[in-house]
Amino acid sequence: MERTYLTALLVGLLLTSMSTAQTPATTQSSHKIRIVLVGDSTVTDHAGWGVGFTRLAGPDVEVINTAVGGSSSKSFRDAGKWAKSIEIKGDYMLIQFGHNDQPGKGPDRETDPNTTYKDNLKRYVTEARAAGFKPIIVTSLVRRNFGPDGKIQSNLTAYANAAKAAAEESRAPMIDLHALSQEACDRLGIEKCAALSPRDKDGKVDTAHLTGEFCNIIGALVVSGLQEAVPELKGSFKPATLPTAKEN
Repeated sequence: MERTYLTALLVGLLLTSMSTAQTPATTQSSHKIRIVLVGDSTVTDHAGWGVGFTRLAGPDVEVINTAVGGSSSKSFRDAGKWAKSIEIKGDYMLIQFGHNDQPGKGPDRETDPNTTYKDNLKRYVTEARAAGFKPIIVTSLVRRNFGPDGKIQSNLTAYANAAKAAAEESRAPMIDLHALSQEACDRLGIEKCAALSPRDKDGKVDTAHLTGEFCNIIGALVVSGLQEAVPELKGSFKPATLPTAKEN
């Protein structure tokens, strides 16, 4: 009786010891940092920087891209896309709109930069936090429209400024992709940007969307901005080369 009790006690202690030793390693190795991307076509994998961003993710990072082409900060919610993004659950969420919020996109998508657009972004931040995310606002990718001086003349500045204001008022981290991409494209120059850009159905240069190497260039800018805005993510991405000089 005594020997049976002692044997059972030893087995129990052994199993407890094994469980305690294995649990931390299992938990640590199974966790991945999940980053959800939200936005319009300039964020998607097929026409935006999403694929370039994901290629730089380290082994402990999982990227889920929920961006939808043609979306504005208004229509993304109205179409039920926002609810689906929130349901995914995750650690971080990057939010970028603006291109389809501009005048001329129709009442179903248009917003005013200083009122409805800013309010929409702030509401996204609040709801993302409530769902357990750390939201990061990303200003709009610049359109590559060059002026006579050879520099980009952006028509998205008002929306970029509104996004920065929304981030400040919400106390949310912010990636100023508008400024980063404008600087990078100015360095590349009009001819290089045209060569790297996709073409529309008429064969003209598409100055809004991305393809091939341009996806990697802009994706690297977003990663760089993210690591600056969210220091705890430094080391979670692979190093990338950024444009540093004008190429002709």
